[in-house]
Amino acid sequence: MLSKYLFGSVIVCAIQGGLAETIQLKDKAAITGKVLAEKRDQVAVDVGYTVLVIPRNQILKISKPEAPEAAAKAVLSPKAAGDGEAKVVAESKAGFYSASNKPLPLRSVRDLVNQIGEAVVQVRTPGGLGSGFIINEDGFLMTNFHVIEGETQISVEVYHQKDGELSRKSYKQVRIIAMNKFEDLALLKIDDKDAPKFKYVGMGSADALSVGERVFAIGSPLGLERTVTEGILSTKTRQLGGELYLQTTAQINPGNSGGPLFNMSGEVIGVTNMKITFGEGLGFAIPVGSVKFFLDHRDAFAYSNDNPSNPYRYLEPPSRTRQVAPEAVE
Repeated sequence: MLSKYLFGSVIVCAIQGGLAETIQLKDKAAITGKVLAEKRDQVAVDVGYTVLVIPRNQILKISKPEAPEAAAKAVLSPKAAGDGEAKVVAESKAGFYSASNKPLPLRSVRDLVNQIGEAVVQVRTPGGLGSGFIINEDGFLMTNFHVIEGETQISVEVYHQKDGELSRKSYKQVRIIAMNKFEDLALLKIDDKDAPKFKYVGMGSADALSVGERVFAIGSPLGLERTVTEGILSTKTRQLGGELYLQTTAQINPGNSGGPLFNMSGEVIGVTNMKITFGEGLGFAIPVGSVKFFLDHRDAFAYSNDNPSNPYRYLEPPSRTRQVAPEAVE
């Protein structure tokens, strides 16, 4: 069995990147996925964790995705001090996080760290620490569920950049917005009254990457904040515990949990969450497709202190009823 070094649970992979079609079936069911091939008698659909082959006679309609309104909802992501370039990204359909509508230019790790490093934060709890990254200017941020599991007293340390210098600011009013234990994802929000508009990072697509391409991670391994590690994408479909992960040679250690894995355009392609303890260069990340699914459906995973049943609460199954021999009737 592969051990996990302080890094938590498995994930349920969703469709990664790209636009998915909806296949309406005759039994009033529907399947959403990427159509890989259409033949006269069957259609092959990639649903993320497997490929389904659907008989043509069971399909009523295949709905193609609508074209994104990229031009109407383009925004400028904040740029680092002294950086003359501004990155144009397209808002997601919900406008909650940003994703590029076209391939962005490749840049060096040094330039990208200066531009987006401010959006990577340190997440602290009484039980330990991890990493995270801000996804919009209002202070919403992603991390791993296991970083905050069982904790309600959470603080986030942000490294604001001004005049070419970094200053650490600790925010104590942090609220849990949504979480999913099974995908090891959590959405937090900084609620401090004096909080400014935050720098944030955009979401990319792992589908656009090829095995062997360079990637890099930023986090706080062992509490060493703003540590940058570089490597390559070893595989996009590493199966562990029945789930799919991105595998990378970028060094991942305790404290990196919840931090971003970037492509060379500065887009998040995964959330680092575990490594193999007895090997080097064997780190893993939750694919960004699963992160987008979690954010798009965050209401389904909403957390509330007033409702202990949120987002999920599974009770122990009832014990089997004992079969007692009937008493003899005299």
